[in-house]
Amino acid sequence: MYPQEMVLPMQAELTSVGFQDLHNADAVNDAIKAEGTTLVVVNSVCGCAARNARPGAAMSLEGAKKPDHLVTVFAGVDKEAVNAAREHMFPFPPSSPSIALFKNGELVHMLERHHIEGRPAELIADNLKDAFNEYC
Repeated sequence: MYPQEMVLPMQAELTSVGFQDLHNADAVNDAIKAEGTTLVVVNSVCGCAARNARPGAAMSLEGAKKPDHLVTVFAGVDKEAVNAAREHMFPFPPSSPSIALFKNGELVHMLERHHIEGRPAELIADNLKDAFNEYC
């Protein structure tokens, strides 16, 4: 588990733009099963989360269409919440960072680490905006 003082600024990058930080399985399950669309970011301490995933997720919210719910869980910190989120992301293997869009509890769009790593945040944001335009 990572020290809280290390993780707090990384969590704040998402919570400051409207994401709710979830810490247990019940909260994750409720958020994903909520009516409408839910964007789930599996946050991480890795460089591609800092350089690509978090900024890309934040920039994706600048468009006209946005998910109804924004939530995040932190790999290496909130094991129960992360495991619950990953169960909903099946058949995709566990990946952090990762970003998933759900509509009425159904997984409709997924970005795994290999879609994030090495790609600019702007490309990730554009990918998510396309998904928002289709599903939100």
